[in-house]
Amino acid sequence: MQSTNLIVEAMLKPETYPEPVSKIELIQTHISFVFLTEQYVYKIKKPVNFGFLDFSTLEKRHVYCEKELQLNRRLCPSIYLEVVPINKSDKLKIGGDGQTIEYAVKMRRLPQEQLMIQLLQKGKIDEKIIDEIAAIVAKFHSEAQTSPEINVFGGLEIVRTNWVENFAQTQKYIGQTISVVDYALIQQKINHFMDKNQILFERRIADGRVRDCHGDLYSSNIFVTDQICIFDAIEFNDRFRYSDVASDVAFLAMDLDYQNRSDLSDYFIKQYTLYSKDAQLAQMIPFYKCYRAYVRGKVVSFRIDDLNISIQDKTAAIKEASAYFQLAAKYAQSL
Repeated sequence: MQSTNLIVEAMLKPETYPEPVSKIELIQTHISFVFLTEQYVYKIKKPVNFGFLDFSTLEKRHVYCEKELQLNRRLCPSIYLEVVPINKSDKLKIGGDGQTIEYAVKMRRLPQEQLMIQLLQKGKIDEKIIDEIAAIVAKFHSEAQTSPEINVFGGLEIVRTNWVENFAQTQKYIGQTISVVDYALIQQKINHFMDKNQILFERRIADGRVRDCHGDLYSSNIFVTDQICIFDAIEFNDRFRYSDVASDVAFLAMDLDYQNRSDLSDYFIKQYTLYSKDAQLAQMIPFYKCYRAYVRGKVVSFRIDDLNISIQDKTAAIKEASAYFQLAAKYAQSL
């Protein structure tokens, strides 16, 4: 943690950067430090190991930085620029002299106020924008890689494994962010859906609906500018990106429900179905909406254990995670 703190301290100083910088803002997630300058964004992976994600060594962080660059150029080629080393001699500098002690993904900065989540909160997202996103996502899915190896991840065995992992990793949060009743209800309803729908899961694979998807498709990862940019695809675990396209679609639809815009959620599903001609999508959406809401509840719950965040942030995390778990329970009821 000491070297991590040194890097964070250095990244908050203008002289660490290769270009002139006068203002630096730090945003943290449970797995990243994100430094915003006037022109660029530098994203550094935290040295964490959650089992499903392992950034514990410098070599692994380098590999996943390169993978993040490659995957995100599929939807945002002009935003994702390069992976840069952070070197240490007498001082720390990006691309400087001495030993490489960390790596960062360098991105072009877009205006934060153009994030879809902020525009949603101001009532500035309409059906025209949703239609455009639906068309982009449908085209992306149609061109995304598929293979017998990828197909396995849309099959029931892996889908069931994902759920078993979800329940195991959230057990410690029962009574904190998820109630005993909701935990049991979701488990029962999800297992019942998987048990009775094996043929549906097999048909999805046969129809080519399992692809190398985005994996983290929601309004915090979409910039709405002259060109819509869907960024921050999951690079750290293929199992969370290789999926039924319905899982990607359900994530943004769930997110719109969460933002109290179920009208836009329904319209997104309708337009995506129109562009993709995916006849079985409607049967899969409630299941994957539940999955996405549950995973968000889990991921936000992880913040409670993060030593780098304040008590206020932890309190906010408990409230947010609880809301996601309650939404997951609502979807589970409909299965």
